[in-house]
Amino acid sequence: MTPIKRILIAGGGSSGWMTAALLARLFQGLYEIVLVESDDIGTIGVGEATIPAIKKYNELLGLDENEFMARTQGSFKLGIQFVDWWKQGQSYIHGFGVIGQDWEWLRMHHYWLKAQAQGRADDLAAYSINTAAALENRFVRAQPQMGDSPLGDIAHAFHFDAGLFARFLSSYAQERGVRRREGRIVDVKLRAGDGFIESVTLEDGEVIGADLFVDCSGFRGLFINQALGVGFDDWSHWLPCDRAIAVPCERSANFTPYTRSTARGAGWQWRIPLQHRTGNGHVYSSQFMDDAEAERILLANLDGAPRADPFRVQFKAGKRKQLWHKNCVAIGLAGGFLEPLESTSLHLVQTGIIRMVRLLPDAGFDGATIAEFNRQTDFEYERIRDFIILHYKATARDDTPFWDYCRTMEVPDTLQRKLDLWMANGRIFREDEELFAEESWIQVLLGQGAIPRGYDPLVDIKSDAQIAQYLGNIAAVVGKCVAVMPTHADYVAKTCPAPA
Repeated sequence: MTPIKRILIAGGGSSGWMTAALLARLFQGLYEIVLVESDDIGTIGVGEATIPAIKKYNELLGLDENEFMARTQGSFKLGIQFVDWWKQGQSYIHGFGVIGQDWEWLRMHHYWLKAQAQGRADDLAAYSINTAAALENRFVRAQPQMGDSPLGDIAHAFHFDAGLFARFLSSYAQERGVRRREGRIVDVKLRAGDGFIESVTLEDGEVIGADLFVDCSGFRGLFINQALGVGFDDWSHWLPCDRAIAVPCERSANFTPYTRSTARGAGWQWRIPLQHRTGNGHVYSSQFMDDAEAERILLANLDGAPRADPFRVQFKAGKRKQLWHKNCVAIGLAGGFLEPLESTSLHLVQTGIIRMVRLLPDAGFDGATIAEFNRQTDFEYERIRDFIILHYKATARDDTPFWDYCRTMEVPDTLQRKLDLWMANGRIFREDEELFAEESWIQVLLGQGAIPRGYDPLVDIKSDAQIAQYLGNIAAVVGKCVAVMPTHADYVAKTCPAPA
């Protein structure tokens, strides 16, 4: 075993500095870490929404959450509201955390399905602390000391400014020994014989060698694509959106503890509330809508005056056939892109880094190690892909050619199997370590009108009166808990206000 000595990261932004910061924290000076970025090359980050797993990343770095929120103009996130996805005029929230409380061996939604068919159930949101609180614009962190109270079940993530996040992590990483080298990489030299990356050459002529190269260069994939020529799995036939326009606007008085996704004629519009502004964007398919119309729709649906010119991005949904090839690991957009509908972009950065650390190679770059990294990565990307496709497939919309295409398209076998099982008796099972738990699938399926033909037969052990009492007790307790929670705006102002 010959240990690696130097790791070179190409590209800054969120993915580059997330990688540098975590490696610096975990390796504690064991390896030399160099990050090369150019101020002349922009980053994609236009404001980020996350999922609760981001808290694990922050814990690994040892960050104080309130300081982190203040430094990044952050707000809290209990889930995502989906407007007009099932039908125009209908909305639901995919909330983090639990739904109600299991009764014996069955999940709550099975009892809800029976009561709902009888017209005797409230909206599903009434039974989850995350969704009920989100709709009232209320927030508090989980209270674990509350025992069995729903206040102990609150799960949260964050919204924050991606540029400030990268700057925060840049300082963190450099304080722990990461060397930042400003400059543009103009050449990548491959080693004779085996084609491994040997070194990079900067615009000023400096040559930097390394053992392990991490590609955080964005869509262009400087190492993984341009130098090593790794192919790409194109998923655009399932996820046809290939454009985005982003623009910040003045902060709205409606300071929500959730992201909003509003379906449009050929895609969807995001709304991300931050302390100093609101982030907005329109993700759409250029096959079904031109750029001018997409921009018009976005600008006509802002909370306030725009604070910058619109920023345009082109992309293709999919992933590299291998995110680890030879002595190169692709992290972030260099490895693949799944539209930010369920806020998974930074999560895939995080899991890519942690997976790389768990399978850290020596200088021999064992083939079995690389194969296992790619197997785990493929599984994660494909299951997240399926969950995002679900939002487009499970719809009753037929008002535009785009929605006609999505509603009638064939879907991956892995997703179709889940849909068939669900539609029979409302059953859904999490496979291995896939990201989204049963609660996420349940909320999106029911929110988008995928009502199963039946429910678990064991529901009928309980009488209708018992089920009504069980559901009523859950909704009543959740309602009482929400009533004592502070507003999201008050909580942020008290615990983590950004500097004026």
